[in-house]
Amino acid sequence: MTVRGVMAFALVSVLAAGGAEAQTGRTQTGKAAGQPAEAERGPITGPTPAWVTRSAPLAVPDNVGGPLFMRRQDVVAHITDQGQAQYMGYQVRILQSNALQIGNIAIAWDPAAGPPIVHGIHVLRDGQTIDVMKAAAFEVLRREDKLEEAMLDGTLTAVLRVPDLRVGDELDVEWTTFSKDPTMGGKASGLLVLGASPAPGRYHLGLNWDAGHKPQLKISPDMTAALKPQANGVDFDFDNPATVSPPKDAPPRYQWQRIVEYSDFGDWPSVSRHFAPLYVKAAALPPASPLRQEAAKIAAAHGMPLDRAAAALKLVQQDVRYIYVGLNGGNLTPASADETWQRRYGDCKGKTALLLALLRELGIEAEPVLINSSGTDDGFDQRLAGPQLFDHVLVRAHIEGATYWLDGTMPAVVPPAARPVFPVQWVLPLTTRGEALEKLDWQVASVPDDTTLFDIDARAGFDKPARITSTTITRGVAGLQQQMQFSAVTPGQMLDAFRQQMTGDFWQAIDNVQWRFDQKAQASILTIAGTGTVDWDKDDDGGRSFALPGGGFSPPDRRVRSADQPRDVPFYAKPEYSCHVTTVRLPAGTEARQWSSKPSFDTMMFGRHYRRAWEMRDGTIRMVRGARVERPEIDAATAERDNGRIAAFDNSMAYIFYAPKGKKPAVGRGETVPATDGHDWIADPSPCMPSTGGA
Repeated sequence: MTVRGVMAFALVSVLAAGGAEAQTGRTQTGKAAGQPAEAERGPITGPTPAWVTRSAPLAVPDNVGGPLFMRRQDVVAHITDQGQAQYMGYQVRILQSNALQIGNIAIAWDPAAGPPIVHGIHVLRDGQTIDVMKAAAFEVLRREDKLEEAMLDGTLTAVLRVPDLRVGDELDVEWTTFSKDPTMGGKASGLLVLGASPAPGRYHLGLNWDAGHKPQLKISPDMTAALKPQANGVDFDFDNPATVSPPKDAPPRYQWQRIVEYSDFGDWPSVSRHFAPLYVKAAALPPASPLRQEAAKIAAAHGMPLDRAAAALKLVQQDVRYIYVGLNGGNLTPASADETWQRRYGDCKGKTALLLALLRELGIEAEPVLINSSGTDDGFDQRLAGPQLFDHVLVRAHIEGATYWLDGTMPAVVPPAARPVFPVQWVLPLTTRGEALEKLDWQVASVPDDTTLFDIDARAGFDKPARITSTTITRGVAGLQQQMQFSAVTPGQMLDAFRQQMTGDFWQAIDNVQWRFDQKAQASILTIAGTGTVDWDKDDDGGRSFALPGGGFSPPDRRVRSADQPRDVPFYAKPEYSCHVTTVRLPAGTEARQWSSKPSFDTMMFGRHYRRAWEMRDGTIRMVRGARVERPEIDAATAERDNGRIAAFDNSMAYIFYAPKGKKPAVGRGETVPATDGHDWIADPSPCMPSTGGA
């Protein structure tokens, strides 16, 4: 679980091992059956644990600024054979009225692990100590309101609003919560984190353990100066900690700052071995399981193994709705395949177990694989082995010598694929023999993440509205989000929504909106047709000019770092690929010799390939503009070289020009550019970018 201060100003936290779903990005635990009533009633009172040493409050400086001053904040994790306990305590001086919200105290906990213990809530004012618990009480909320987020976790929250809190008061609060996931088998794993920009004050992070429970530790270099080893733990003390920032434009792994890792797992194969039996058990089918019949139907309908795997995946995606289930210790434990099928809902763990059971019945080799869906797994190979780094599980199948990824939580339009939908770098297969962390090699994108096609029919004349057709082709996670959004509305509702939102300066009228999802291309395709304004600029000599939508490039920013940042850290660009294609059907009566365009160009800078090409043909001007990251990381020498090239970068908009007295066409430099309606941009986006990078 995560223990955080009640406001953003308190930036010390503990993250203990626990599973979460890709759709939520949260770590949750749940209520076990037969739990004592006190866990439902809410917090109980009790003394500060013996394993906690409170920091002495730091004096408030005369010239302190900001809304509050953290006189002390103590966050301590304690490991026992019963699980983990997390202590949170703080004494804060309220300096401005906008900090009074810190008096809204909320404690969330897992009833399965027992109720939280409140050690005290006091207001210190003018030398007096006011016991808040004598005048106010916690209200317990059951948070099943998260069902609209497809979560069923049983988490309880206790809320208390400190009465009569004033500017100048000091609020002293301390409590302890508990976490225990039976799946962990007595093992502990987690992180201690000091935030990048805490409010001024005193901060203490601690980790201690009972005899025989000392975990492995890995401390980020920026924490070592604050380390204070103890006989059965470690402490980290900070007074007015400075704001820390990762090197500018560095890869995500360099954002790993002020973190202490701890884990009872010796290596990644031990994590793999620990969790694999859970899926073996969950995927086992009794003789009378109805899933055996479902597998038999699939086998009878499909002869090829890949077709059978696709049918099994579609069954899990389509007939079992997604709900995160964190009840009954289900945080890391998958529900059985039969249970998930019977209730027809499940989370990523339950759907994975169900899919594994079907594939096993079909004779297809497969294993569950842990991934991190948030795009933050860069550098996982440098971390201690611990399940808290992952938030999603899916299936990897081996079919006729090829590897396929199957995700039961995706919409039913997503088939087995050569790579996961999420852009992951590191994965952990779960097998009984134990597997090491695996790296999925990054590949230059072969298709754009998004392609925008504009067909502008200006044949009616310079001063007339043009017929315009706009098509966007969206792939990846964004495309699937569109699929879920647009498939839930009728064509009439979609037309009305786009008319309401987009009619204005560009679109004068929208006549038609069409959407579909191309399953073969795994692309969401949205087409809007209507009339719009072409903003022709007029020249004194009767000439006209127009900047084509999506055709310009902004110059890249310089890649430089301040003198106090390391010089040997690579510069990073998030992998992305976009393409814009525009066809303008030229006003009737004009001639090719009267038209020209901004130049074509093709260059590579800072690992990103920029390309714009033109062609004039059959009364049209066609433009294609692509930008693709082909080297996510570049070294300092390459960055310095490209800094010197920025001045020569053609950052002009994609203008076309009409000159009544033109002498010869000057559009492009001999490239071939398909028209928006003369090429299948969905199946073949290769004109967006050549196979080799620019200079």
